[in-house]
Amino acid sequence: MKNVYTWAAKPAKRSTTVGDLKAAKGKRKFTQVTANTTDEASAAEKAGFDMIIANAKNVIPVREGSKNLFLTAALVLNEYVTADDIMCGAFKALENGADAVMTPRSMDIVEMLAKEDVPVMGHLGLVPRKSTWIGGLRAVGKTANEAYELFQKFKRLEDAGAFSAECEVIPENVMGEISKRTDIVTVSLGSGRNADVMYLFMEDICGDTENPPRHSKAYGNLLKLRNEIKVERVKALKAFKKDSMAGKFPSKKQSSNLDKNQFEEFLNQLD
Repeated sequence: MKNVYTWAAKPAKRSTTVGDLKAAKGKRKFTQVTANTTDEASAAEKAGFDMIIANAKNVIPVREGSKNLFLTAALVLNEYVTADDIMCGAFKALENGADAVMTPRSMDIVEMLAKEDVPVMGHLGLVPRKSTWIGGLRAVGKTANEAYELFQKFKRLEDAGAFSAECEVIPENVMGEISKRTDIVTVSLGSGRNADVMYLFMEDICGDTENPPRHSKAYGNLLKLRNEIKVERVKALKAFKKDSMAGKFPSKKQSSNLDKNQFEEFLNQLD
């Protein structure tokens, strides 16, 4: 654990820091998972993850669940629109306990944040919310020209001051060559094993989605458990209604009565 001061000027301990991530580039792998609730963050810490990423609005409950993991706050496109929104959102997230922010916005926005020493993770490759520009959801860098254009974006992101980038659905061999040629800490989301950080969504790892992306792998089956809960809930409600209509609920166990003498006195008072 490393001793740090948070952006709220409070002493804290972190499993890793920006400095650690940069120093370890190309030497060791890290792991990252999404966490947007206290329970999810707690599970990630207990499982030994190095990093978690949460929507900026969820930083407070996430930090309650994990006091020590490196936490990145995602500044969602449609929730932080203007430059002022982004700057205020970034500093609020950091004040609430985040260690870095992630933005899929322009190089100018990244540079704006980096100039204030905010640790910034960019987003390159497939950015789903911008997928219309590339003809839909697909891998990015599947031709030599597109791969080279992607590499140039990494270098521009590096020049803008980002310390890291979420690298989404990039061919593994392209990702490997780019990662070797940039100082940016590369975080692979569907981009193979040749990045610095291995990353998947919590729901994909835990098997909690009906239509998982091709690059994901389920290591659990929470969806089955959730569906069983739905069935059990309806079953219980139906049984309650049936017993209620048949006069079987409530039984003596769920009810209480005055003793005989007190009840007779009560009836006398009523009369």
